[in-house]
Amino acid sequence: MINPPLPITPSFGLLKFQSDGVKLSNPIAPHTASIVQLTELPGVECPCGIARRAFADCEDFPGTVHLTEISTDAHTHFHKHHTEVYVILECEAGATIELDGEPHPVRPLTSIVIPPGVQHRAVGKMKVIIVCTPNFDPEDEYFP
Repeated sequence: MINPPLPITPSFGLLKFQSDGVKLSNPIAPHTASIVQLTELPGVECPCGIARRAFADCEDFPGTVHLTEISTDAHTHFHKHHTEVYVILECEAGATIELDGEPHPVRPLTSIVIPPGVQHRAVGKMKVIIVCTPNFDPEDEYFP
């Protein structure tokens, strides 16, 4: 009688076995989840207002997540290397995001992908989540 293959068994990662029980690979190193309360991070000034940035030191995530409170006088800027995803959480009536000089109306839960090279700024008070890849670097902020 042939034994059925053993299932993939979780144990400090995944182990794989042949049908005869011989291990095929080494265990994968365990990973640790990271949890951050964004509102408890220190705020730093940025071209948009005040940003609270998380996960810059997280090896399992190739970017950073920012909770940003945007003031009404955000400065137009662009990045040569960063791609950003904005998710609008809250905003005042009439708020917009300018992309290469063209205003686009936004409302809560609007999401925008901003690739490298696109000049952008938020107009109006708003609170946004920004996912930035790769990790945010203030040296990659340029002002036209």
